[in-house]
Amino acid sequence: MSVGAELLAELKHRAVCCIDEAKAKLHSLSKDIWSCPELAYDERKSHDTLVAFFRQEDGWKVDSHFKLDTAFRASWGAAGGSEPGDVVNVGFLCEYDALPTIGHACGHNLIAEVGAAAALGLKAVVENSSSSLPVRPQVTVLGTPAEEDGGGKVDMLREGAFEGLDVVFMAHPSKEDAAYLPCVAEQDVTIKYNGNASHASAYPWEGINALDAAVLCYNNLSVLRQQMKPDWRVHGIIKHGGVKPNIIPAYTELEYYLRTPSRSELPVLKAKAEMCFRSAAVATGCEVEIQFARNKYDNMLRNATLEGLYERNGKALGMDFTVDEDVLKNESGSTDFGNVTFVVPGIHPYFYIGSNALNHTEEYTDAAGVHQPIQTHHYLYLCVSI
Repeated sequence: MSVGAELLAELKHRAVCCIDEAKAKLHSLSKDIWSCPELAYDERKSHDTLVAFFRQEDGWKVDSHFKLDTAFRASWGAAGGSEPGDVVNVGFLCEYDALPTIGHACGHNLIAEVGAAAALGLKAVVENSSSSLPVRPQVTVLGTPAEEDGGGKVDMLREGAFEGLDVVFMAHPSKEDAAYLPCVAEQDVTIKYNGNASHASAYPWEGINALDAAVLCYNNLSVLRQQMKPDWRVHGIIKHGGVKPNIIPAYTELEYYLRTPSRSELPVLKAKAEMCFRSAAVATGCEVEIQFARNKYDNMLRNATLEGLYERNGKALGMDFTVDEDVLKNESGSTDFGNVTFVVPGIHPYFYIGSNALNHTEEYTDAAGVHQPIQTHHYLYLCVSI
């Protein structure tokens, strides 16, 4: 074994030992977040729990309200270098928002745990090895709220929170181990129709039926699907459809998610959907208000180099990566980490948590809060993939 290979093996072993020693408090961190699910932009207890965690660790500088009220930054290591390019700033991301009514059914408590663990592991690797490393690493942890709704990472990108980072990592719980799963571009839209109320039996001709507009909107989009590309998605609900059968509804509201495989296609689908929204208003005589969400989610920009390193190290440590093409090619979810990948190189791999429950279900909430800590090697992969 070469000197370089021996050094790398020693550094990996140091990370393993550090994370093994910390696994009880890391699991406690995850359980505390899981036990108090909070919605997007309101993750105050989870935020405070993570801030307290890093303040109790030696050497970390913590900015408790970094760019957003429930975001934070914890940093350790070199603040600068004597020569250009001699410092590499490695970022790990923690998510911690939950879903309405079903809590941590996407396992964001585990994302926070893994991000914290990976950061501690990397710190242990480089803390006493600066003289033997070709660059001086800085370790940065960003607490990123509001992934499930709103796009907190997009807000933080806009505010410059990712400036200075050279590479970013996060890992998502799943039913399988995978270095990459497709994530698509997405934008939310709310459609509001305003008509005139009237007695539905006595003088319906005096009313303008906003529910008719909502139904036409829904049907317009259903008809549009025949002309949509096979990998485009439009799905939504009627959030408000009226108050009583004998009152012609004066107000209705729908919410839709629009998804395309790439961010370049999303404006095309948005334009088609908007014609469906507006034509329903014209047909019924209603006024329409269309509110596209402030932040859209970009698709994931792949990084084959980082994915390859992640998978190679993962296999060496016992991960069983899926080879199911139906899984690997299933363009399903969306994440604001996609926006990050267009600014900073990074990966968003997936790790198996010992359950075949589907995410965004009560069964997955239970799986995410399981009492046994995640096996140590899951924490390690983000560290060793560097």
